[in-house]
Amino acid sequence: MNSSSWFSQISFKQRIWLFTTVVGMFTITILGILLSSSTKPKESIDFNVNMSIQDIAPELGVTGKGLARELELPIDTSKKKTLNLLKVTDEELYHAIEHILSHSDSILKYYIYVVLVLFGLVFLVRLGRPDRSDVKRRHKWYPRAPHIVSLLLSVIVAGFILGKSPNPMEGTVKIFKSMVGLYPDPVVKVIAFGFFIILAVIGNKMICGWACPFGALQELIYSIPILQKIKKKKLPFIFTNTIRVCLFIATLLFLFGIIGGCRGFVIYHYINPFNLFNLDFETFSILLTVVIVLSASFAIYRPFCQFICPFGLISWIAERFSIFRVQIDKEKCTQCGACIEACPLEAAKDRVDRERLPADCFSCARCLNVCLVDAIQYTSFLSKKK
Repeated sequence: MNSSSWFSQISFKQRIWLFTTVVGMFTITILGILLSSSTKPKESIDFNVNMSIQDIAPELGVTGKGLARELELPIDTSKKKTLNLLKVTDEELYHAIEHILSHSDSILKYYIYVVLVLFGLVFLVRLGRPDRSDVKRRHKWYPRAPHIVSLLLSVIVAGFILGKSPNPMEGTVKIFKSMVGLYPDPVVKVIAFGFFIILAVIGNKMICGWACPFGALQELIYSIPILQKIKKKKLPFIFTNTIRVCLFIATLLFLFGIIGGCRGFVIYHYINPFNLFNLDFETFSILLTVVIVLSASFAIYRPFCQFICPFGLISWIAERFSIFRVQIDKEKCTQCGACIEACPLEAAKDRVDRERLPADCFSCARCLNVCLVDAIQYTSFLSKKK
């Protein structure tokens, strides 16, 4: 649908909503810029191999175990010995420091996430469907342009401009790394993780569907109108989720040293596609992951989210508690299959079939303007239960 046509149809009250949302987004962004610029950076220190782990680690915001892990030493290595006695070279130290600093969070990025989720939520709940619109004109509801704009802003601003951190995937992994002792501030990591979960619960997986930069990049590639016949064939959720769960369990087993005998080892570090936004492919496996995932995205909807992302798994569980979500009126639904065909995953099918654990829904809005009997809306679960 043409966005200008959609705008001409929305009511005066909806335009007030749009204006208020834009002002709110602008205010939050300015506040984020001011608060992040007021944070004074630490003075740079000339680290060298004549220093010990206990000298360097606090300055980098990690524990001695965390720095040892980055230096590919056992995490119980002596923290008092100088690094040259531990056979660490200047190049290895430099590489470890660069990797740790690349995970430093951009405070502004948290505000950008809030802005993008706020915009998407207001669009889906209040603006996408013009007031008093006739169901016969449903094809004009929820134009794709606002979603595309949000995705582009996510990739450009929350991705390449502000760098890879923070992001939902790292927010999840860092909690477990803190439990092993790789970070000195587990409470801070829990708060960061809670931030992403709250955004996922307020609007069903909105942080993933509208704000996560790598998720957005996959969505943009998938939206390119090619390979339509292949895209109609959806991967079974039981298959994709089983792989995602197994990878998550394997990560925990290695991280806590239950298997592998290498406590602190994190599988996700070697397949972290968010490194793309720092243009830092520290291992060949990361580059390979980015190439494979982005290539697959032309035919498969969000392959990294479906097969790998640990936050994707946890936010899938959190969907049970989402406040705003796609709601299907069971009395109106004729099970014609229009929403099932429009959905890029098995999410719509599972919800129509009333599956207890339906597939991920990324709030993409594809199902909201195809229902012939107007049985689908994006609304609060607190509204009349369907």
